[in-house]
Amino acid sequence: MEAGNGVKGQQLHVAVLAFPFGSHPAALHALACRLAAAAPHVAFSFVNSAKSNATLAAVDSVPPNLKFYDVDDGAPADFAFNPRKPEEAIENFMRVTPGNFREGMEEAVHSTCGATITCVISDCFLWFAGNLAAELGAAVPWVGLWTGGPRSLSVHLYTDLLRETIGAGKKGASDVESKVDDEIGSLPGMAGTRLCDLPEGVVSGDLNSFFARHLHRIGLELPRASVLAINTFEGLDPDVLINFHAKFKRCLPLGPLNLLCPPPSQPDSAGCLEWLDHQAHGEVVYIGFGTFAVPPPAELAELAEGLEASGAPFLWSLKEKFWTLLPAGFLARTAGQGLVVTWTPQLRVLEHPAVGVFVTHCGWKSVLESLTSSVPMVCRSILADQHINARAISHVWKIGLAFPNNTMTKDEVTKALHVVLKTAEGKKMKEGACALRAVALQQVQPGGSSFENFRALVAIVSSS
Repeated sequence: MEAGNGVKGQQLHVAVLAFPFGSHPAALHALACRLAAAAPHVAFSFVNSAKSNATLAAVDSVPPNLKFYDVDDGAPADFAFNPRKPEEAIENFMRVTPGNFREGMEEAVHSTCGATITCVISDCFLWFAGNLAAELGAAVPWVGLWTGGPRSLSVHLYTDLLRETIGAGKKGASDVESKVDDEIGSLPGMAGTRLCDLPEGVVSGDLNSFFARHLHRIGLELPRASVLAINTFEGLDPDVLINFHAKFKRCLPLGPLNLLCPPPSQPDSAGCLEWLDHQAHGEVVYIGFGTFAVPPPAELAELAEGLEASGAPFLWSLKEKFWTLLPAGFLARTAGQGLVVTWTPQLRVLEHPAVGVFVTHCGWKSVLESLTSSVPMVCRSILADQHINARAISHVWKIGLAFPNNTMTKDEVTKALHVVLKTAEGKKMKEGACALRAVALQQVQPGGSSFENFRALVAIVSSS
């Protein structure tokens, strides 16, 4: 029998379903590529939006047994993405699911000479993937990949408990706003996390919004998965993972994915690395706020003034459309102090010995890249799981600090940079980051838990 991708005798076929927003698709794609390379006899069909697939397909190192299939993203013809309201694009996309994925999977089967799908791997945000797997047969496993951190997942798993505990959403219940600084004591391993650190839609905001209901559904459906794969490593949040091992049928920590599945080397068209080569070791401030996260205009100006006043060399990744928000004359005055560019090869930047601190939005991908590069962080979280991550960085792992009231001012920026770069407290943060990096490196080596969990996942997709 000739089946998937023209490889004779190939019968195993894995459908990989992506959530095409932020860093989600890149993480799933990296894992899929590593799996495809480890299981060359298995066909992998990566089902994703056309725009996201076009970006991922440009990578040179895609294994020959992994193919891309496009699905409708649900966006109206006149839709314009708003980085301050990413939920609009997400809602458009989710409204055409799961039908678009079902069609994409059918196309994949047809294109692989009828090779039926034997395993479904999906981003956990696609909670309906378990139903799609069940439609294919009881023996078809559903593997969910949580690309974020374990603490954020725990919040979604225990949303009902949190709401019940504080009375969120109940008529006549006490005001949640009065409890925002209360720590969560009822969730395993979540000591230090406050109610105000939780994503909007969990206990605050409109609990009946489309996105709030979507997040709630994730927590309800995910325990059905045959396997939970998660982008973390044993030793980072041990109590949370102990709970996951008990709650899920099988929990496989695979992180950090940037170490287990190293991305291709990114180009450096702006000359960031050459600029860093001329800076002193451990003294450069790197600033990057990711794809979606954009601080308010006033805070961007305050950050710029704080950088200038600190005198520290800095490298700032900032889209050019935001340069007009910087103080008048800032770029000219700081030309000898710093470098502002529209994009950086972030992982290569963080790994450079000149970088001493990372001012970040605390997206999980950025957190792991900074941690595995032994770079302490200064946190200005903006949305989603970023507040939980910032709290863990500053109060649990103690490898960075957060701005008071989560607001950047000129004085607080200069103070934070001084603490991290020039004080004994900052030295301890650096030592803590180095220690966690050592643990992470150990886990992705042969014999380490993430390495062995990956081997277990290869066995699952190779025998389904």
